Amino acid sequence: MPRLFLAVALLLALTAEARAQDPVVGAPDADALFHSSDPKLDRNKQAAYHIEKDLLEAGHWEMADQWLTERYIQHNPNAASGRAGVVNYFTKVLKVAPKPIAPKLARPVVAVIAEGDYVVVITPRELQDPKDPSRKYTTSWFDMWRFSDGKADEHWDGATK
Repeated sequence: MPRLFLAVALLLALTAEARAQDPVVGAPDADALFHSSDPKLDRNKQAAYHIEKDLLEAGHWEMADQWLTERYIQHNPNAASGRAGVVNYFTKVLKVAPKPIAPKLARPVVAVIAEGDYVVVITPRELQDPKDPSRKYTTSWFDMWRFSDGKADEHWDGATK
């Protein structure tokens, strides 16, 4: 009986490991996710695309006035509201240096969901396993914007202090 118990316990342990998380991966063509046949949703998705590619990825915060309203309401606890607040956060606090804007978005995107004035962009995020620092795991990150006249006027994400 103890051998049977040991065999069952070993089988359960191996099965649990085999059922570990599937990695979060991006879509094969991230750029295609930022389009819609609805003109308003397409405009908002394209604005989100440029926020992702030109501002967040390439660090060209001098272009923020093209994609963010002046009052830009920020719900990330690390950056102040207002376009000037978010620009300050990326350029002065994080000290992001601009680099050439790529023709296509380089970072992977899982999904882009648009409804009304809102666009949600979901991306994979790789983190260090707190139980085993030699290993990494993936999870999902999201950015959500509310758009007004083609510019982001409000932002949410999963950031913590």
